Amino acid sequence: MTDVEDDARETTATEQVVTPWDVEGKDGGGIDYDKLVRDFGCSTIDREMIERVERVTGRKAHPFLRRGMFFAHRELDLILDAYERGEKFYLYTGRGPSSESLHLGHLIPFQFTKWLQDAFKVPLVIQLTDDEKFLWKDLSLEECGRLARENAKDIIACGFDPKRTFIFSDVQYMSTPFYKNMMKIAKCVTLNQVKGIFGFTGESNIGQVGFPPTQAAPSFPDCFPHMFGESKTSLRCLIPCAIDQDPYFRMTRDVAPRIGGYKPALIESRFFPALKGESGKMSASDATSAIYVTDTPKEIKTKVNKYAFSGGQLTVEDHRRLGGNLDTDISWKWLNFFLDDDQALAEIGEEYSSGRMLSGEIKAKLIETLVPICQGHQDARAKVTDAMIDEFMSTKPRVFASLFGDMGDVAGALDEATIANTKPGIAIGAPEDTGSVKKEQDKAQTGEDGGQMSKSQQKKLLKEQQIAEKKRAKEAAKAAGQAQ
Repeated sequence: MTDVEDDARETTATEQVVTPWDVEGKDGGGIDYDKLVRDFGCSTIDREMIERVERVTGRKAHPFLRRGMFFAHRELDLILDAYERGEKFYLYTGRGPSSESLHLGHLIPFQFTKWLQDAFKVPLVIQLTDDEKFLWKDLSLEECGRLARENAKDIIACGFDPKRTFIFSDVQYMSTPFYKNMMKIAKCVTLNQVKGIFGFTGESNIGQVGFPPTQAAPSFPDCFPHMFGESKTSLRCLIPCAIDQDPYFRMTRDVAPRIGGYKPALIESRFFPALKGESGKMSASDATSAIYVTDTPKEIKTKVNKYAFSGGQLTVEDHRRLGGNLDTDISWKWLNFFLDDDQALAEIGEEYSSGRMLSGEIKAKLIETLVPICQGHQDARAKVTDAMIDEFMSTKPRVFASLFGDMGDVAGALDEATIANTKPGIAIGAPEDTGSVKKEQDKAQTGEDGGQMSKSQQKKLLKEQQIAEKKRAKEAAKAAGQAQ
């Protein structure tokens, strides 16, 4: 069974609703994530994989990973295999700009993506889907473009490396390679499949039906020739996202071998719960369900005390006797996201569940944690200028090697001939399509029958990659010597 063939199961085999646009638990309750994993066909991230990430990166895993907020994946193991073999990859994530400012739930994927970029020392592309919001919301295209730049300020304030990061608006960027990939993807997916995946009806506008390839296309590196060159197999792609975005990339993974690219890998998060309870994800349109990064300390205190769903008992006496319910208490759940100190978090959980800590006290702990986070973000955002946004969105060709590892200022070591021979708009020193090697990679990745690559294929591919890497290193050393 292919990825696309089982797309509709999350809406037909379960009573909870999880799509890229709607998230609602069964009978108003919480999301059954174990069932989502089974229905979507992804895999759970276990302790062994977390330890492997730590071993490969040499860093302690991010709290979101250690505590199971990012809990599921598709072929993260293959990304780690490739990384250990010396192969490169890039990150891709995105944001739909429909509001003036972000709420705390919006920051979760960007904070984790920032950690991934720093830990693996890899480039990142961030898609701002202003076209999607134009198609789905009652907003003008110009307003969506303005919101995209405003949201870019919040993203930049998370601390991404401008030398390794490209932020783009769909409406502004749409280059020829990008559009070609969209068309290839669109031609591979039938209307019946799209209806099954996304639940489109006769009332859906044709722009909505045609949008999925736009979110799928950045999974292939040749969409960004100024970053990665023109080869579709120069890099693998890892996508950090919430699990409601999975339908887009099940479709993408199904068509990837048919258009000559790698299947993108995913690392997927739970939903950040609303203040009022965990029946769905936080909504930017409901101020009582969300805390915005622009909220003042007073607003944060008021919202938490008034709206945060409590797992405490009805009376102090009952609470002292029975303790707080950690499964339903929103203050506890939010502390799991935002309190870095593992020991302090464990102590709060023990005190609250035992009844020694009251509901008002755990809310006070959450307020104490959130206020400096929001104030710090506001300070960082205030320093983001239009010139900085333009730098992140620039399509000026990058030096390919400088996007990875601790390469430093590789651009300063390039001779004039190397730069002069680079195609206009193409990343300097980016790998070219390798012809027969590319075909072997495509075939080896999924096999003719969808199986894993054979040992002989792995050995041959590794040898070819080692030869190519030595050649690139020799050329870089030569260029550096000439520049001195």
